[in-house]
Amino acid sequence: MSDLSRPTDGDDDDEGGPTAGGPSLPAHLVGPEGTSAGPTGDDDEPFDLGELLGGGGLDLGNLMEQASQMQQQMAAAQEEAAATVLEGVAGGGAVRVEVTGVGEFRSVRIDPAAVDPEDVEMLEDLVLAALADATARVREVQSQGLGGLGGLGDALGGG
Repeated sequence: MSDLSRPTDGDDDDEGGPTAGGPSLPAHLVGPEGTSAGPTGDDDEPFDLGELLGGGGLDLGNLMEQASQMQQQMAAAQEEAAATVLEGVAGGGAVRVEVTGVGEFRSVRIDPAAVDPEDVEMLEDLVLAALADATARVREVQSQGLGGLGGLGDALGGG
């Protein structure tokens, strides 16, 4: 009978040999100053994560408080941006576009003098230029309002 077809007793682990989860090797963790951060010997005590991370422990309560404060700052910045109305301008004021600080376009105003039925392409270019100007102003406001949040303005479409 080959080794693959031999009957098992439910415990196939050979002492010191590989298992289904990988080789049976002792794990040894080393802390930041070369000191052992893992179990040392047969005492079966778990390793100290705080020591492994450089001492001082991991204060989850403080981490959660910081996350909550950041979330409140983000909500306040978003509310302020939504209430802010900006204007993009092109053609010396011939085309004006209003947009909120969150990128919601409100209106487009075109000076009738800018409308030339023979040159519609110029008017289209002016509208695009006004939109680009408005968008740049939104990004500027977002980066200022969210600047204290570690650059999250970019993650929200601000850059």
